Amino acid sequence: MKNTSLRLTKALLALLLIPGLMACANLSHRQQNAAIGAGVGAIGGSILTGGSTLGTLGGAAIGGVIGHGSDGKRR
Repeated sequence: MKNTSLRLTKALLALLLIPGLMACANLSHRQQNAAIGAGVGAIGGSILTGGSTLGTLGGAAIGGVIGHGSDGKRR
């Protein structure tokens, strides 16, 4: 019973992630950089603050700003 429930949960999670990934297809390069920066910043903020909500949100905000400002080109 528990194994079936775990499989169902994984399948449902995968099904829910698909629209989120498809939504990123029409973003500009700068918007993609901002989204990636926000994700990385959220993970970093969470790790550095021990999972604090404020640290996670702060990291996401800072990462999003940095990602938006970068053009992704090497100089």
